Amino acid sequence: MKLSYSILACATLLAGSAFTSPFAHAQSTAPATSSSAPAAAPAPNPGMVIATVNGSKITLGDVQQAATNLPPQARQIQPSMLVPLLVNQLVDQKAIQIAANKEGLENKPAVKAAMETAANTALQNAYLEAKVAPQITDAALHDYYQTHYANKKPEQEVHARHILVDTESQAEDIIKQLNKGADFGKLAAKLSKDKGSATANGGDLGWFKKGDMLPAFSEAAFSMKPNTISQKPVHTQYGYHVIQVLGDRAAPIPTFDQMHDQIHQELIREKVRQVVQQAESQVQIVHFDAQGKPLSTTPDKK
Repeated sequence: MKLSYSILACATLLAGSAFTSPFAHAQSTAPATSSSAPAAAPAPNPGMVIATVNGSKITLGDVQQAATNLPPQARQIQPSMLVPLLVNQLVDQKAIQIAANKEGLENKPAVKAAMETAANTALQNAYLEAKVAPQITDAALHDYYQTHYANKKPEQEVHARHILVDTESQAEDIIKQLNKGADFGKLAAKLSKDKGSATANGGDLGWFKKGDMLPAFSEAAFSMKPNTISQKPVHTQYGYHVIQVLGDRAAPIPTFDQMHDQIHQELIREKVRQVVQQAESQVQIVHFDAQGKPLSTTPDKK
């Protein structure tokens, strides 16, 4: 396809967001022709036609929309290379769509159902976006952090390491060796089935909360004092553990910056759930059993 100025203009428009303008270097190195700064070029019109297929238009806005749907790594491609690829892709899609319409595929029940599903999904997503997005503000994120993190009572944590073996007798023998002064880390590296922690750092599990481990393991570890070794093997589904507790503490409260992305997702889920519940409260919902008999009905609140 022969590139025209329209394609280059498209690249310029895309450069306003995630792309680097193909003209940036030329502008920075061109000799000055006037003491005054040149006037900024007018923004390209999204409605500008880039290509046509049987008279059906592909616009600058279509190309820009296609670019926003690309994965992040693809957006790093230089616009002078990416834009023609996007235009060709849109031309291909348009040609296929025209061919499909000629054969009346849009009237086939399965195709029609799929198109209706896609349209309904787009409408639902647009509704959720319109209702939820305005609520995801910096203030809302900070309020969520204060409620769910900053003002929450810190959980207790334990720092421990362990040696995992198959039998109770093996664990008892290890406890005897440790009580006589054997090196915990060396025994873990030599004998423990948990090769992940044993091989890397002598069985060290780091800091963990009570709910992070299996109940039997946590009960034993959290009942021990720092710098002590379990005097009885602790049995779990993985085998028999010998535990050494190295320390305990109140878990440090994470900062807002550390939790920002997680809070963002949690708040979106919370607001979506509220919007869905509000929508359901305004309609009548009836469930049916396998025989078609109504199971339950919610009152019509419209």
